[in-house]
Amino acid sequence: MVDPITDQPDRFAVGSCFDTKLGPVVVSACRPFQHRYLVTFEGCATREAAEALHGVALLAEPLEVDEEVFVHQLIGCRVIDQDGVDRGAVTAVEANPAADLLVLDDQSLVPMNFVTEVLGGRILVDVPIGLFD
Repeated sequence: MVDPITDQPDRFAVGSCFDTKLGPVVVSACRPFQHRYLVTFEGCATREAAEALHGVALLAEPLEVDEEVFVHQLIGCRVIDQDGVDRGAVTAVEANPAADLLVLDDQSLVPMNFVTEVLGGRILVDVPIGLFD
């Protein structure tokens, strides 16, 4: 069973290849199950083989989709507030139920719902007064 962190269901199409710490795996079958996917990989025909993959991260090449911004594109970007002040670089994006958070190099947190634009290495934000105090 795969618990995806993508909203792109075609990532698990038959023939899709993922890198893992155990080597590459290729999808031979997949079907949705609740909020996850039941995935079968080529050469993984036994329960023991499937259990060996339990908890192993599946890594794929990033998608390039017009009009979409992905987490890997935000890392390293400079955050610029509505007054033109450079607030630092994004070091991580932290999942949060209300809104994902940009983690800056000084450990400041900026909710993604304050992002107004992402342009060439810069993330423009319109934040409330006092957010960085």
